[in-house]
Amino acid sequence: MNFQFRGTAAHSMLGKLDDVQFARRDYQHRARIATLDGLGPNRWLTIPTHRPSGRATLIRDTLIADPATARRRASSIVRQQYGTSPHWPTLDRALQPVWNAFDTGTIAPVATASTRALLELLGWRGQIFTSSALPARTGRSERLADLADVTGACAYLCGTGGMTYLDHAPFTELGVAVIPFLTPTTGLWASGRQVSALRALASRGPDAVGAWFHALAFTMRWGARPDTGPR
Repeated sequence: MNFQFRGTAAHSMLGKLDDVQFARRDYQHRARIATLDGLGPNRWLTIPTHRPSGRATLIRDTLIADPATARRRASSIVRQQYGTSPHWPTLDRALQPVWNAFDTGTIAPVATASTRALLELLGWRGQIFTSSALPARTGRSERLADLADVTGACAYLCGTGGMTYLDHAPFTELGVAVIPFLTPTTGLWASGRQVSALRALASRGPDAVGAWFHALAFTMRWGARPDTGPR
C-alpha cells in the first residue's frame, strides 16, 4: 500500500504502509497485465502468499509461497507480454531487482522494489520509506499526518478512496496540506486504474512516459492543464 508526500525543493517521498493488515483481495500482491498492443485479454500476475497469523497478518509479515516458483512465473509472464517490445532490454534490466527481491521470501520487499523500478524508469529520484520505521499515532488520518510531518513533507497527495474517510484536522494541526489526486482518464492514462504501467512503458518507452509523468507532476504542483499524451 503506497502513499505519497510532496516535500520541499521539489523532492518527493513515497511511503509504504507495511504495518497494516494484508488484504488478499486487494492489489498488494497482484497486478493486471495488458498485452503490448492493448488489444488482447489482460492477465493477472498474482504472487501466491501465506499469512502466518491468518487475516491479522501485516503486510511486512506476509510470506511468498514457494518464492523460487513465484519468481519464475512472474518474470515469465512479463516477458511473454512485453518481450517483443523495442524497449524490452531497458525494462528487463530495470526489473532485475524486483525478481531478486523474491529471494527474501516476503511480499513487502517485492512491492517496494517494483515501485522503485517503475518510478526510476520515469526519472523519479525520490525517497521510499516504510511506515513501520517511523513514529506515528494509530488512527488512520493521524498516522498519515504524523508520517508526513516526521518526513518534513509539505503536502499529502490523497487518492479518491482516501478522500472518503480522511480527516483533515490532523494535517491542518501539523501544517501539512492535503491535495486530492484524480487519475487522468484520457490519453496515456486512460487505462491507469485498470492495468499495470508496464504496458505504457513497453509500448511508448520510458522516455516518453517519463515526459508525461513529469508534466502530470507539474500539473499537481502548479494547477496547469497537463498534456495527456497521444490517444
